[in-house]
Amino acid sequence: MDLEDSFSLPDELWKRIEPLLPKDKPQPQGGRPRMVARRAMTAIFYILRTGCQWKALPRSVGAPSTVYDRFREWQQAGVFETLWQQGLCQYDRKRGIEWKWQSVDGCMTKAPLGGQAVGPNPTDRAKSGTKRSLLTDGAGIPLAVTVDGANRHDKKLLEDTLNAPILTI
Repeated sequence: MDLEDSFSLPDELWKRIEPLLPKDKPQPQGGRPRMVARRAMTAIFYILRTGCQWKALPRSVGAPSTVYDRFREWQQAGVFETLWQQGLCQYDRKRGIEWKWQSVDGCMTKAPLGGQAVGPNPTDRAKSGTKRSLLTDGAGIPLAVTVDGANRHDKKLLEDTLNAPILTI
């Protein structure tokens, strides 16, 4: 893979991620072999770190549609949520989450491509948008996040954010 060292997935992180991934389904009729899971995850982290669009993913990293399909598969399987929760647990053991003080904030953003969590933005001429609500601890560590349509009332989104599963210990 033609990635710079700064974008390659460290072995220690991969050892945490690999057991969370669903097993590949057998392909009795053959076909093209699936992209190696570590390479797909490296490409996903590349997208997250650089902020580039899926279609702008360099071919040397992976085919954008293949990487996006794997991202959706793993998202639906709960891989990223579990990884986040494990990271929070590790952070809590090493540094400690500041439970005495939390902060919640929200923002509305454009969502021109739509999706499930979109709605007419009341502050942007009813264009398609999302509203995000984030709960952090006293040090700014993200504990929970919820996303819904931009037209969702703050009160209901706050309730969902506070009820979101934070840690599964």
